[in-house]
Amino acid sequence: MSEHVFEMEQETNALGKVEIAPEVIEVIAGIAASEVDGVAQMRGNFATGVVERLGKKNHGKGVKVDLKEEGITIDVYCLVRFGVSIPNVAKKVQENIRQALLNMTGLETNEINVHIVGIQFDSPKAEPESEQ
Repeated sequence: MSEHVFEMEQETNALGKVEIAPEVIEVIAGIAASEVDGVAQMRGNFATGVVERLGKKNHGKGVKVDLKEEGITIDVYCLVRFGVSIPNVAKKVQENIRQALLNMTGLETNEINVHIVGIQFDSPKAEPESEQ
C-alpha cells in the first residue's frame, strides 16, 4: 500500500480493491466544513490563493489529512463569522465532516481537529445612490 493512498478493507470475495487518495478526503472535508453555518471561509496557504486567483476553486483548502495506523486524523483551519458561538460551530464542523466521510466513503475518522484561525467581520455594505 502506498503512503499516498488509503486502501479500504476488503471482503474475501471482493471484485478488486478500492483506494482513496487523501486529496479526495480533503475535498469532502473541506466542502462539509464550509457548509456549516457560521464558517466564513476556509484558510489556505499562498499557493492555494494564487490558484484561486487564476480561476480554479480549491475545495480541499484549509484541510490537512493524516493517514496513520491508528486511523485518519483531519485538521481543519477556518475563519468564523463574528458573533457566532465558536464551540457550537466547531462541533458542527466536526459532526458534518464525520457524517460526510461516513456517507461517501464508509471511513471512520480517528480525530477531527478544528482550528479557528480568525474571525471575519461583516464589512459595511455601501448603499447604492439613487438617481432622482
